[in-house]
This record gives sequence, C-alpha cells and structure tokens, in this order.
Amino acid sequence: MAQHVGDDAESVATNRRLLAKISGPVQFMNQVHGDEVVEVKTLGDDPTCDALITTLPGIALAVMVADCIPLLLSSSTVVGAVHVGRRGLMNSVAIKALDAMRKLGAGQIHAQLGPSICGRCYEVPQDLADEVSAKHPAATSLTNNLTPALDLPRALIADLVAHGVTYEATSRCTLEDDEYFSYRRHNITGRNAGVVWL
Repeated sequence: MAQHVGDDAESVATNRRLLAKISGPVQFMNQVHGDEVVEVKTLGDDPTCDALITTLPGIALAVMVADCIPLLLSSSTVVGAVHVGRRGLMNSVAIKALDAMRKLGAGQIHAQLGPSICGRCYEVPQDLADEVSAKHPAATSLTNNLTPALDLPRALIADLVAHGVTYEATSRCTLEDDEYFSYRRHNITGRNAGVVWL
C-alpha cells in the first residue's frame, strides 16, 4: 500500500485501486511519528501528520504500519485514523485525535486497534523502557527471555479507556505473524493499512 518503501509503484497503484473499490476514495498521510492531527475536508495530497479525521462521508482515511499500531476511531459523525508507535504514544497523538474529533461533535467514540508488535516482541533498552513506563505504566513488559520490552497496545488501551473510549483490539502480533509486514522482522518491508470511513 505504501509508495515510500521501495515497493513496485504499479503494484502499489493497483492495490490502492482495489482498496478504493471497497471503501471509496482513500486519503493517505505522510507519517512522521509526530502528533499532528489533520481534518480532511476534501481529498488531496497526503498531508504530513500522524492522524487524520473527517466528518465527510465518501472519503476513507488510511493509516499505514509495519509494527506500529493502526488505530481507527469511529463515531456516528466523525472518524479518525491514527499512527501510534512508541513516539506517538509518548506525544499523545491518539488523545489529540480524540480531542479534535470531539471538537467536531463526536459523541461516543469506539476504537479498533489493528495488528502491531506485541509486548513480548518489542524488546528495547532498559533506559527506554523506563522512560516510556514512567509516563505509561501499562506499557511495562518483558520478552520471553525476561529482557525489557514495551507493550504499546496495552498502554494505548489504558489511555483510551481513561478518555471514555470503548475499544476492540486484535492480539495478532506483526512480528510473529507472517501474514503481516513487520519492520522488526524485515527492516525493508511493505506496509499494512488500516482504513476507516463514514
């Protein structure tokens, strides 16, 4: 689905056309592990941000990942697609997206967390584990070898619940499951996409 990872451009274009047949026109974003939230008012060039929201029926929003969490947010009048990795968790991009959706009139918001790297597989140095866990205690985890790790989905769920959001989350791990692209497994790899629309 991604144009920026060296995949065959014709294959990417074909895949995006196939997706658009299901969802309608799709707005992608140029993700940078930041905290920018962009409201999509018309289909256009990919904005540089890590969250898209819209009130417009007929435009689908896409988030691309290869171990980060594809977070899809939906309400009856506003939807959002958010890219949440370690930096996104720390800079509260998901919470900023929720706030932006509520400013546009979203009532009850439901979250869907797609496949991402799990807390047993996301091994990190101890100092990084300590830094993230200090702000997000639910992220604290260990690998199967009892080395420091981070459970980003668990930490994100804790944030969402604290902000009154219902959720569903898959337990599938992108590193463990060969059906998904994984940056940790391949380094140079394609991207999975999460898509949401009104």
